[in-house]
Amino acid sequence: MIRLSILLLSALVLVSPGYASPLDRHVIPAKAAVIMDASGAILYSKYPDAKLAPASTVKLVTAMVVLDKLPLDVKVRISKNAVKTRSIRPRIHRDEELTVSDLLHLALMKSINSSAVALAEAAAGTERDFVELMNRKAEEIGAHNTLFANASGLPKGIQYTTAEDLALIMKAALSYPMIREILGKRMYVVRTSEGRDIVIDNSNNLLWHSDSMIGGKTGYTGNARHCFVYAVSTDKGPLIAAVLGARSRSSLWRTAQRLTEIGMEKEGASAINPFNHPPVPIDTEKSED
Repeated sequence: MIRLSILLLSALVLVSPGYASPLDRHVIPAKAAVIMDASGAILYSKYPDAKLAPASTVKLVTAMVVLDKLPLDVKVRISKNAVKTRSIRPRIHRDEELTVSDLLHLALMKSINSSAVALAEAAAGTERDFVELMNRKAEEIGAHNTLFANASGLPKGIQYTTAEDLALIMKAALSYPMIREILGKRMYVVRTSEGRDIVIDNSNNLLWHSDSMIGGKTGYTGNARHCFVYAVSTDKGPLIAAVLGARSRSSLWRTAQRLTEIGMEKEGASAINPFNHPPVPIDTEKSED
């Protein structure tokens, strides 16, 4: 009788949606992952409610709040505080002016932290006040297990999200035409008030591997590890997925490809243009983004 009870308990644990079996861990090696359809129905999950560091995926919420507050053509003067924010290259300079549109491209395509801070200051006066708007936005979206501490995603203060919340955030972000457009761009050139041309390429390397990739947002810190939230087109509609805590950038891309395949299998969908599988380029930038 005891043995039967143990077997029944084991079976219940294995079918629990929040439990990841050893096979799941092998297939999806990241700390947490979710893929859902356009309605928000979850097709596959691994620890979907685990509260984890989000890294630069928070910039999706930064972008939404900015677009709620500011026109795209508004010029923003870059502050000393924004410039001193730790960030990967390319750098923006103190007192130069960039449009909201250009700063959004820098924040979403290349994950420039200083551009996110500049946008926050332009929209709310201070980054602290802007974070209040970010947390309010997360609640409106239904991301109730998410808390932001800054506009960039840098490891400062108490900041976390879940794979499920992050997918919901991506779903909401795609309803903003400008965000959707930026996330889908492979390259972009920013012209500053100083006459500099800043050429950026998208940190989402999978854009070069399938035209079905609608767009996505990467992130990395030492604590969060490699993170990615994205959307792909299928013949049944878009799929939205989030990966938190992958061990490396190359592992992140492989995980996203496998997660997409799992989602399509569950949905009975086909990619309009499937991912190809040559070696995926690996980002060499080591700084936190």
